[in-house]
Amino acid sequence: MTGSASASASPTAGRAAGAEAARSASPPMLKARDVRFSWGDHRVLQDFSLEVERGSVVCLMGVNGCGKSTFLDCVLGENRPASGVIEVDGGDTAGMRAWERARLLAYVPQMHERTFPYTVEHLVLMGRTAYQAGFGSTDADDRRRALEALKTCGIDRLRERACTALSGGEMQMVLLARALVQDTPLIVLDEPTAHLDFKNELVFLETVERLVRERGATVLMATHAPNQAFHLAAAGLNVKVALMSHGRVAREGTPDEVLTPDALWRYFGVAAAVAEVRFRRGGDLEGFDDGRAAVVRQIVPLSTTGSETGEDAR
Repeated sequence: MTGSASASASPTAGRAAGAEAARSASPPMLKARDVRFSWGDHRVLQDFSLEVERGSVVCLMGVNGCGKSTFLDCVLGENRPASGVIEVDGGDTAGMRAWERARLLAYVPQMHERTFPYTVEHLVLMGRTAYQAGFGSTDADDRRRALEALKTCGIDRLRERACTALSGGEMQMVLLARALVQDTPLIVLDEPTAHLDFKNELVFLETVERLVRERGATVLMATHAPNQAFHLAAAGLNVKVALMSHGRVAREGTPDEVLTPDALWRYFGVAAAVAEVRFRRGGDLEGFDDGRAAVVRQIVPLSTTGSETGEDAR
């Protein structure tokens, strides 16, 4: 199998269009309408609106300070918007109690402070808290779910290890396993691969792929790595990119539609090319055995000359 770079029409547009038609009748898993939020006099979110379809992956992108994490904190209930509505699975999150929200969405942060040496299994079991009454403790079913999540994430061998002894990549997989045992329809990821090495970033993304494909999970992910959107789309998932600017979504659509050289220059201040890598066996253009596309798009950054932040960065 060999790779070559070229430019041509979108390799994922046909699949995305078919998936769009199949899901058109389903209400979104998450819907934000005209959300506003400020830190003091500084307006961070301005009439922010976004829909996340069931079983899809939405990659929330934009420069530092554009409001990605602020919006995620609004979804999680950490921030209270000044106005607007955020609905998850049809329910207004403003009136939800903590345990109700915890049964609808799970969260994986970009890093976790490890101040106490919980075992990996103990930390993952914390994801079952929303299902325990009062001061209830975990039961056999909770422990079964925890072991299943650890196996799904490929880290069951770390079950008895202290979290303080884990690498950054291992810890992120533990946090993903904790999110799995919450058994929620929506998983929120805030730059989850920011501190991972080359291999562990791919391992994390492949695990997310399996969760969406095999469990029907819906994923909202803030990321600074646009090629992750192309990677997930090439895996056959329904992927949308929501590109933020000035506290709102400026562009949204498939990775092919949004992550264009023009948009990368305008919103990031980066001159870039979008290249195609075509995978062949002999003389035939073929995909991977696991169903991934035979043509994968990737962004190649070229220069930041002439722009520090981009015309519409914030």
